[in-house]
Amino acid sequence: MVRRHPTISSCAVSPDGERIYVAYQAFQRLDTLSSDGTVISTMTDPAWSESPFRIHVTDLGQVLVCVKESNIIIQVEREGRKRLAEVVTKDDGLNKPCSVFYSKYTGQMVVGMWDNDEIMVFKTQFTQPPSCTLS
Repeated sequence: MVRRHPTISSCAVSPDGERIYVAYQAFQRLDTLSSDGTVISTMTDPAWSESPFRIHVTDLGQVLVCVKESNIIIQVEREGRKRLAEVVTKDDGLNKPCSVFYSKYTGQMVVGMWDNDEIMVFKTQFTQPPSCTLS
């Protein structure tokens, strides 16, 4: 049985299955859980107070957070405790991003926008340890 909670805006699982990331829109926070459901960390960010946010975990384990009203996509460290970088911003053309996906096969980040039929595709260079730069 699936439990529903009205404040969860997004969730994702790390490639190794060790981490579960849960975004709570109403609480403006990101929880990182272990695979058994134990809370590892809880993170808040000023950018999340304005709007729903979505998360995506890449095949390489990078945690991306897409924040609609702030017009940013940020990278959070694997434990979910701090922001590592602003990966894409309004200056890159974002206008209410509502979804994000990264493909390690193409090296591209695909971002869907709210209230229109636009997507943006960015060529990226993800490296280990997790960091991202646009090219």
